Amino acid sequence: MYVLGLLTFINLLNYLDRNVVFAVFEPMKRDLQVSDAQLGWLGSAYIIVLSLAALPLGVIGDLRSRRSVITWGVAIWSTATAAGGFVRHFWQLFACRALVGFGEAGYGPASQAIIAQYYKGRLRAFAIGVYSVGMALGGVLGIWLGGVIAERYGWRWAFIWMGVPGLLLAVLASRIRELDRRPPPPVIETLRNWGRSGVRGAIRYFVPLVLWSGVGAILAGTLALFRDTPSPLDTAVFGVCVSIGVAWTVWRLVPLAVRRTTEAGAVAAGALDEFQHAAALVLRTPTLIWVFVGGAMVTFAVNGLVAWAAAFMARTHGFSVARVGAEFGLWGLIGGVAGALFGGRLADRLQQRWQGGRVLASGAGFVLGGPVCAALLLVDDLRWFAPLVAATYFLYTWYNGPLVAVILDVVPSAVQASVLGAFVLFSHLAGDALAPPLIGYLSDRTGSLRTAMLLLPAVGVLGGIVILVALRTVGRDMGRIGT
Repeated sequence: MYVLGLLTFINLLNYLDRNVVFAVFEPMKRDLQVSDAQLGWLGSAYIIVLSLAALPLGVIGDLRSRRSVITWGVAIWSTATAAGGFVRHFWQLFACRALVGFGEAGYGPASQAIIAQYYKGRLRAFAIGVYSVGMALGGVLGIWLGGVIAERYGWRWAFIWMGVPGLLLAVLASRIRELDRRPPPPVIETLRNWGRSGVRGAIRYFVPLVLWSGVGAILAGTLALFRDTPSPLDTAVFGVCVSIGVAWTVWRLVPLAVRRTTEAGAVAAGALDEFQHAAALVLRTPTLIWVFVGGAMVTFAVNGLVAWAAAFMARTHGFSVARVGAEFGLWGLIGGVAGALFGGRLADRLQQRWQGGRVLASGAGFVLGGPVCAALLLVDDLRWFAPLVAATYFLYTWYNGPLVAVILDVVPSAVQASVLGAFVLFSHLAGDALAPPLIGYLSDRTGSLRTAMLLLPAVGVLGGIVILVALRTVGRDMGRIGT
C-alpha cells in the first residue's frame, strides 16, 4: 500500500504541475500579451515533448530501472515548473513547459508497470484506479490552488509554489522497491552516488539538450528584438531546437540503458527485441488498435476541457481566477475522484463475469458523458453549474484505471512499460496535444470560446464508441498471452 500511496501522491503532483498553467491563462494573456492560440500552445508544449520521450523512457524503465526513471523525472519536472515563475517572454515559458513534459514522460509507464508488479489479477484495475485518483485530484487542484495563489500573489508564484515540493518526493521515489529486482541501497548511499557519478553522468548525457536549448534561446531572443517579426516565429525556432536536443538525448540514453542493464541477458534481449517490434505488436493486436485510436480521441476531449475550463468560466460567466479554482475545482474534484474509483471498481466487477468488462467501463463513460459536457457548456443558469461539472468529471474519469488495465491485459509483462509508453506517445500526440491550440485557434477565428469548446464532447463520444469496438476482440487477444 505504501508504494501505491506514494505513486498516487506523485501522480497528483504530476497533474498539479501540468494543469497549473491553465489556471493562469487569463492573467498570463494580459501580462505576456499573447493570443488564445499561443495560450493553447503553452498547454500543448509539455504534451508534445512528453509524447516524443515517453516510449524510449518506458523502454529504459523496462531495461534499466523504473525507479530511476521516476526519480529523475520528478526532479526535472518540478524544477521546470518552478522556473516558469521567473520567465519574461512567451518562448521562455514555452521552454519551461516543454521541460515539464520531458520530466513527466517516463513517469506514467514506469509507475503503472510497478503497480502491475504489486497488484495482479482482479485487483489490478482498481489499484490503477486508485493511482488515477492522483490524476483527478492533481488536475483539479492544479487549477484550484493555482487560481487562489495567482489571485493573491500573482501568477508567477503559482508556478513556484507548485514546483518546489517535487524535489522532496524525488528523494522518496528513489527508495521504491521493484519486485524481482535488487532492493535500493540506503538513502545516504543513494545521495552519495548521485553526487559522485549520477549528476556527472546525467550532465554528460544531457549536454545535447542543454546545448540545443541554449542555441534556441539565443535565436529566439535575437528574433524577439525585431518588432516586425511574428511572435510565434521565435517560439517555433526555440521549439525546433529543443526538440532536436530531446531527440539527441534520448538517442544517447537508450543504448546506455541497454549496455548497463542489470537484468538477466535473456530478459533484456527479449525486452529489446519487443521494443524493436513495438509497432508490429500493436498492429497485430486488434484491441490495442481500438484502444489507441479511441484513447487519443477521449484524451482530446478531457484535456481540452481541462485546458480551457477556467478561461471559459471567466469569460462566459464572469468568474474571477480564484472563484473558478474554488467552485469549478471543488465539484470537479468530487466528481473526478468518485469517477476514478467507481470506474475501476465497476471494471473489475464486470471483468470477473466477462472479459469485456474493462473495455465497457472505459468507453461507456464518454458515450454517457458527452451530452452532459455539452449541457455544461451551453447552460447559462448557474444553478446547474455544480451538478453538471460533477457529473461531467465523474463520467469522464471512468476510463483512467480500466483503459490502462486493458492494455496490460493484452500485452506480455516484459514490455508493459514500453507499450504503455507507446500509448502515451500516440494518445497525447494525436489527441490532447492538438486540443488546446485547436480550441484556441477556433476561438480566435469565431470570437467565441464556447462555440469552439463544443467540439470537445463530440470527439469524446466518438472516442468512447471506438473503444467499445474492442469488445469484439479483447477476449481473443487476452487468450493469446494467457491472461
